[in-house]
Amino acid sequence: MTPKEHHPWVPKSDNGYSNLASHDTWVAGTPYATLQRLRDEDPVAWVDEVDGSGFWAITRYADVVEINRRWEDFTSYQGIRLEEMDDEETQARRTMMELDPPDHTRLRRLVNRGFTRQTVESYEEPIRKLTADILTPALALGEFDFVSEVARVLPMRMLGRLLGVPDGHAEQLVDWGDQLLSNTDPEYTDHVVDQVDTDEFRLIPFRSPAGLEVFRYAQEAAVQRRGCPSDDVISRLLAPTSDGEPLSDLQFNNFFALLVAAGNDTTRYSLTEGLRALVDHPKQMQVLREEPTIINTAVEEILRWTTVTTHFRRTATSDQELHGRTIRAGDKVVLWWASANYDERKFDDPYNFDLRREPNDHVAFGRNGPHLCLGAWLARMEIRITLQELLAQTNNIEVLRVSDRLRSNLISGTKHLTVRVT
Repeated sequence: MTPKEHHPWVPKSDNGYSNLASHDTWVAGTPYATLQRLRDEDPVAWVDEVDGSGFWAITRYADVVEINRRWEDFTSYQGIRLEEMDDEETQARRTMMELDPPDHTRLRRLVNRGFTRQTVESYEEPIRKLTADILTPALALGEFDFVSEVARVLPMRMLGRLLGVPDGHAEQLVDWGDQLLSNTDPEYTDHVVDQVDTDEFRLIPFRSPAGLEVFRYAQEAAVQRRGCPSDDVISRLLAPTSDGEPLSDLQFNNFFALLVAAGNDTTRYSLTEGLRALVDHPKQMQVLREEPTIINTAVEEILRWTTVTTHFRRTATSDQELHGRTIRAGDKVVLWWASANYDERKFDDPYNFDLRREPNDHVAFGRNGPHLCLGAWLARMEIRITLQELLAQTNNIEVLRVSDRLRSNLISGTKHLTVRVT
């Protein structure tokens, strides 16, 4: 079964030879046909770049999982996006994601306790109340943009509470996060990185002036916590690390910017695409309404189906052989999560949206190794509770309009989704 025959979101423009590196390719949707052709014909494919050195595209599930595990051979230190940075930029913009053990472990340990499954499960009651507070006025409208009224609001409001910042600051944090992570889409920033000169911001996260605003906010929050620490993520970041040394101001700023950027957009698009998938598959929507006990497997299938983070890059530290190709030390190696999650070698009938799918060892959050997504359990809970509350308060949900998708080869998602509910 090919994606064009079964997957309802396959772009008409995807003839199997789409340019994975181009942000414009992804505006039409995930190029499933291209990814399948590469899995079947060229699982370690060389992709040329207009403004880069090119990269190896790793598209099969087993290879993606294996390379992600081997951080000694395929490092994150040189960056996790396709963008190439010199040593000065790399040092100035480095976050926990651009580290490997033991440095990665040392930083992650600072905040890990706030995002474990056990800790997140203790948030269920406040998350459910927060979700109801957001959903109730939206549903009263009858017709509304699900993204702006719900999916964009909930993740940052929740992250704000974990960070210990006021609810009233959430909107500003979301705006800054959009400018950072969506720095390739002109709807969210005037400094589109591949369309205007952003060289003056080359030492700032995502080459965005919004990073300066986030840094200022982070330093003000740090001053407050140093005077009056509390049980929140910011206070934990300011505490001494396992070797007794606190983070430098730059390390703290970059970590805070990472949380603001990644803590909203990915869950936003998972919620949006999850709802869209349910509406596009009414039989599955009805199954979930009639059998609410399958909610956990439903969430996992939504995460696999949507795969909001399309890829992460690694850099080879030594020459490697894979499927007859020689990967040279220094080459960029890109793990395509969006391809691995549709690999027929791992998933039966992957283009079938099946809320009962089990097992479902998807890689939407990464899989093994040190870089498993920090917020995975929080995202799962936010999706689960939102779906539970939404289905409990509605009889019918229609999608009236679907906007273009985000102009980004890194984050895949619909920017606006107008729905009508009864």
